Amino acid sequence: MAISTASYSASSFKVAIAEQDDFGTVTAAGGNAYHALDVDSISSPSLNANQALDVRSGSRVLQATDFFHTKVGAISEISVSGTATTNALDLLLENIMGEAEGSASGVYSFLSNASAQSVGSGSTSQAGTLLSLAIISPISNMDLGFKDCVVTALSLSGDMGTEGGRIKFSATFKSGSAVDATQATTVGAVDTAFTAASENYTMNSWTAGYRQLVGVADVIMSSFTLNLSNDANFIGLVSTGYEVIARAGEFSATLDSTIKYDDKCQAFFENYLDQSTGTSEGATLLNNDGSLTDGAFGISMPSSVLTNVAFNEQAMMMLDVSMKAVGAGASSSTALVEVAC
Repeated sequence: MAISTASYSASSFKVAIAEQDDFGTVTAAGGNAYHALDVDSISSPSLNANQALDVRSGSRVLQATDFFHTKVGAISEISVSGTATTNALDLLLENIMGEAEGSASGVYSFLSNASAQSVGSGSTSQAGTLLSLAIISPISNMDLGFKDCVVTALSLSGDMGTEGGRIKFSATFKSGSAVDATQATTVGAVDTAFTAASENYTMNSWTAGYRQLVGVADVIMSSFTLNLSNDANFIGLVSTGYEVIARAGEFSATLDSTIKYDDKCQAFFENYLDQSTGTSEGATLLNNDGSLTDGAFGISMPSSVLTNVAFNEQAMMMLDVSMKAVGAGASSSTALVEVAC
């Protein structure tokens, strides 16, 4: 067999996601159902196949008969990062929040009284709860296809000194179903254009009157990172993988911000030192109409506790402020956190 002289740039690979209707059935791999993620790089997924490499008694080396391998029971993990574009961010937020759009179109929330969620074998009409993901190779029929995926961690961030404050994302997906190493995926042209005007979000939409952290209004913000975590447990096992995906652990939302140090900052130290149980104020980072609006990136965290306040020495003194969202009570339908896009 002759060698192949073909070579491929890392930038010629793509990552795409699609809503998946039925558990165990990958979304049809073609057309505009798949939305390409505007990724900065492609990291190799953790396939985590189960192997036994123990040397059995009677030998000092591993023998072929000692080796055991199965892809059943493997939990694949895929981590990607890049620019938060409209179609992709809708799917990511809907999945990690565990529900469709909330109080308004384009607004996604997790409630204080949210109950455990699960999906599994026989579940249908699960669009938004499950995703199909493809790592698309430049070589035909060599895509890596993952079905029954859930987003377990999502970070949204912006830095005024990087790309003009354009909103970036980092996401982790998990799947307990078998990987398809020969999938052929077609992504519609509409989802690979990434036109800056219509697809991107930036921090400059947050005007002074609508930037507030723990009761301190009109902060001058340099950067922020919102971290959402909603891990999954995989239960039961059949030949095609796990039977049930459950989300029953903690959902957490944290916000880390770097702001300009000025006379407003005394309140952050006072609030951090004098926090008391049951009292808290949150954060609002909204566009200039003062509300969470479809098509405009915004964050609302009604209540929080401060977890850190610290000087950040740069050319000018800055202040790092970290907070964690807290619920309004186990029976309250008040949002723990809301994100609009």
